[in-house]
Amino acid sequence: MSDERWLVLGLGNPGDQYSSTRHNIGQMVINYLAINSKFSAHKSKTNIADIRVAGNPVTLAKSQGYMNESGAPTKALADFYKVKADHLIVIHDELDIAFNTIRIKQGGGDNGHNGLKSLSMHFATPDYFRVRMGIGRPAGPQDPADYVLKPFSSIEKKELEDFIARGALAVERIIEKGLESAQQDFNS
Repeated sequence: MSDERWLVLGLGNPGDQYSSTRHNIGQMVINYLAINSKFSAHKSKTNIADIRVAGNPVTLAKSQGYMNESGAPTKALADFYKVKADHLIVIHDELDIAFNTIRIKQGGGDNGHNGLKSLSMHFATPDYFRVRMGIGRPAGPQDPADYVLKPFSSIEKKELEDFIARGALAVERIIEKGLESAQQDFNS
């Protein structure tokens, strides 16, 4: 597997008003992975940083546009680096998984997630890897669309740093050991 480029996308929205919201957990994980790297703007309308994981070149990416339009810039970046969907890892928030829980899978539906919908449409396949970062559902009658755009609660913030670090480890495990090993470590 060594020397095959991977593309890792953290879903989220641009701008300071969104940077600490539940919807931006994917970009928080990207920032963690890029801790010793510098982001630069790419012509695909993404911000990228390069790292290595287990000898493989890895391009970390954050779209400069809104999440529901992330498919086109990500596909343009993948085309630039000649990365196919089987070497794309997408980190995203997941309402149907409890907070601080990670699930890894390859392929599947978008479950109403507009970022995933855009990616699957532009790649013409849903068969990319997903690191699903559980944010849980809102308590009470709050609209999920409003909930995902709110910052984490003070209780959640106490666990957030560790949660983000585990999300980064999940990405590294997929690249190093493959899907099955990563799922055994994170899905149980």
